[in-house]
Amino acid sequence: MLIFRPKNFVSSKKRLNLSLHKFLKNHTMNKAELIAKLADDSGITKTQANAALDSFIEAVTKTLKGGGKVTLVGFGTFSVSKRAARNGRNPQTGAVIKIKAKKVARFKAGKELQAKL
Repeated sequence: MLIFRPKNFVSSKKRLNLSLHKFLKNHTMNKAELIAKLADDSGITKTQANAALDSFIEAVTKTLKGGGKVTLVGFGTFSVSKRAARNGRNPQTGAVIKIKAKKVARFKAGKELQAKL
């Protein structure tokens, strides 16, 4: 028996895999999803994973507020960078405005993380 399939035909299973890949490629993980992943991978409860993540965020924040850096070898470095004051423009009126100097958080990916991407 001869079955005719056009060249652009994709099986439903393959189409599902392609759409899942597209979803994962463009998906942004939120905090709840990260907590669920941490809990599943480490075998702890979501409450414990939430507490661990909150503790990590608090530790990084306190270190950066104090002017320090947080380096996780193979993952990356969190640091603080200073932005100088500068002149900008109001897009509606075109008037020149002064933008104050400020500190911003930075993240630089480590070699191992970059290699995995």
